[in-house]
Amino acid sequence: MKGIYLDHNATTPPHPAVVEEMRACLEQGWGNPSSIHAHGQTAKRILDLARHRVAALVGAEPEEILFTSGGTESDNQALRGGSILRPEGAILTSAIEHSAVLDTCKNLAAQGREVRILPVASNGILDFDALKAPSNGPVALVSLMLANNDLGTLQPVRETTEWAKTQGAIMHTDAVQAVGKIAVDVRELGVDLLSISAHKLYGPKGVGALFIRRGLQLPALLHGGPQERRLRAGTENLPGIAGFGKACELAKAHLERRSAHCRHLRDLLERGVLEGISGTRCNGDPKQRVPNTSNLSFEGLIAEDLLLNLDLDGISVSLGAACQSESRKPNPVLKALGQSDAEALSSLRLSMGEGNDEDDIRRTLEILKTTVSRLRQRIQS
Repeated sequence: MKGIYLDHNATTPPHPAVVEEMRACLEQGWGNPSSIHAHGQTAKRILDLARHRVAALVGAEPEEILFTSGGTESDNQALRGGSILRPEGAILTSAIEHSAVLDTCKNLAAQGREVRILPVASNGILDFDALKAPSNGPVALVSLMLANNDLGTLQPVRETTEWAKTQGAIMHTDAVQAVGKIAVDVRELGVDLLSISAHKLYGPKGVGALFIRRGLQLPALLHGGPQERRLRAGTENLPGIAGFGKACELAKAHLERRSAHCRHLRDLLERGVLEGISGTRCNGDPKQRVPNTSNLSFEGLIAEDLLLNLDLDGISVSLGAACQSESRKPNPVLKALGQSDAEALSSLRLSMGEGNDEDDIRRTLEILKTTVSRLRQRIQS
């Protein structure tokens, strides 16, 4: 019996068309895009096409797309570059950001930069009153994720951007978990900087992008050659970038179908859990979220035990962000929602993808019910 993969927020399987695009690039576009001879110009055309495809997915201009090694580098480039560009004033971010943002902010704070961590409500959405509360000084940069990786909740990025502009602050959003799942338009959001990662939307690992609004002169963090408008030196990862571009083209073409498919499966899963297993609940906001993500708590259980048992039955789920999977501490996102340690330790994240179907969800529900019952009986005995 085939395994069931319900951890698409950690990574997605590369689409066959993406694999083919990368293979063709390795075979035919192996030249250096910086070379002026024919081989180099073939590679340059592949690079340009991918840049257009990525830009088209988020409503940007191609020259506003900077290719990076992934979401973490994009976040670092945005925060570190933005802090250099705005040397005075505080950096504001939320308590439930990805570690690529929170750890970078922590590092900047250790270097003497003022950082303010803003709280979220019990539904996982930014406390907007806390954002607008009178501060002790100017604000230089605001970083607020578009969709949370653990809960799927959507944050008020556009409204936050409007407020940030009144402060003269740079606005960044980590959109890694949103792009490819919902419609994302940088003009509508009004942001200055936006992070994307290829492997979250059926592209390859090791490649991503940072949208940099035209006119924002972000400093370079890597120095050397003239690649990427001298903002990121080094020969480009062309096969990865080609695959990324193809993944973005597919995401744009199939966004509505993919979103509706995942929403249907997520709702089927949640109904089955809430109606069929006692002592369960959904975490996060039930409406303001991406369509593929469900974070579920199972009262009285340690979710890691549940995860390991599901894995033995061929079902892949997660405790939350993959980069924190080695930590046995309570989920920091759920703690930020005000949950107790026991509550935060009892949650699983299940994230659907286009390769899942109703049979996957029905089988998962059957195994979940049996496993939860067995683990609870073991605790009581």
